[in-house]
Amino acid sequence: MVTQDLRVPAGFIAQRFGGLPRAFWIVFSGTIANRVGDMVVPFLVFFLGSRGITAAQTGTVVVALGVGGFAGPALGGFLADRIGRKPALLIGLVATPASLGLLFAAPSLPTLMAAAVLLGLTSKLFLPAANALIADSVTFEQRPKAFSLIHWAINIGTAVAAATAGFLAGRGFGLLFFIDAVTCLVFAGIVAFGIKGGARPVATKTSSGYSVVLRDRLMLAVIALTLAATTVYSMTEFAIPLSIRLDGLPPTVFGLVAVVNAIGVIVLQPVLYTKLAAMGRTKVLAASYLLVGIGVAATGFAHTPLAYVAAALIWTSGEVAGGIVAGGIVADLAPEEARGRYQGAILWSWGVARLVGPAMATVLITTAGPAVLWWTCAALGIAGTFGALRLTSALATRTGRP
Repeated sequence: MVTQDLRVPAGFIAQRFGGLPRAFWIVFSGTIANRVGDMVVPFLVFFLGSRGITAAQTGTVVVALGVGGFAGPALGGFLADRIGRKPALLIGLVATPASLGLLFAAPSLPTLMAAAVLLGLTSKLFLPAANALIADSVTFEQRPKAFSLIHWAINIGTAVAAATAGFLAGRGFGLLFFIDAVTCLVFAGIVAFGIKGGARPVATKTSSGYSVVLRDRLMLAVIALTLAATTVYSMTEFAIPLSIRLDGLPPTVFGLVAVVNAIGVIVLQPVLYTKLAAMGRTKVLAASYLLVGIGVAATGFAHTPLAYVAAALIWTSGEVAGGIVAGGIVADLAPEEARGRYQGAILWSWGVARLVGPAMATVLITTAGPAVLWWTCAALGIAGTFGALRLTSALATRTGRP
């Protein structure tokens, strides 16, 4: 009988994971720990319902959370450059559990809204510092690998959280708050004891805030493309579950879509990394925008669980491609003394997209119909594809990498 060797080649492991410094692996492991505990926000609507908050009032709390998330990356990027990566990381990771406690204990709608703003702010505060620390610690050649692996770590943690949060919520929402807070503190402990120094580099006292980003026309173009692409991707968190509900399908269908997405990213990203990293970054980014746009738009043709899964596989492929190349582009564009603010600016665009996306979906569905929303997503994906390709020459000239 012939047996097949199923062992992963040692060369694959070395190529995909080897050569990265200790500081990177500290952020990587902390990111997984933090994402495993990211359970409160996905179940916020259900928590508020258990408190007797009406649907309309729930919307105001969710908007308040988005407002905080809108400001968090900008402040976090500024702090990362001004006081250093490690202090900015620790401030965000310690403040988030405090915000979670305030939200859990808030006795009224106004206090719930205030706590939600604070949670949105603090939970996004540490992200620019984490990304800037990665850019500081790895070489120019290692950046694509490092940022691709961070995207992979996020999805590993998210998949574990999605698989366990529903089960835990049935035993009380306090457990979700507790685990979320503890995993933030675990990340903080990993950073506190694992990162030596961490204040390199720090912006000078005369630095001019975010004007350094606003003067960078190439970075502004990248932000615009990211805003459009993330707006489309935000439909996977709001419009797609709404479409599933309008089709009369149970919530478990969206759970299936979420699982397919998470497993798809976890499995495909290490496998496709080598091939996609060898291609031009703007080509891969353009393909990513196109796949996400077409995949999300394909939801308009989906009315069965299998069709929703098929559409998810398309936009998941786009997410994988984007995760491999997108993070390194911003790190390459940023001056050393402004890496925190550049990361803050790109993360800020994600926050804006998560405010714009649901609002756009609501307006288009209620006024023009779902078909217009899905065609708009396709158009934005195609526009992003051409926009990314147009940046090829400028990015290659500026960063020395196509």
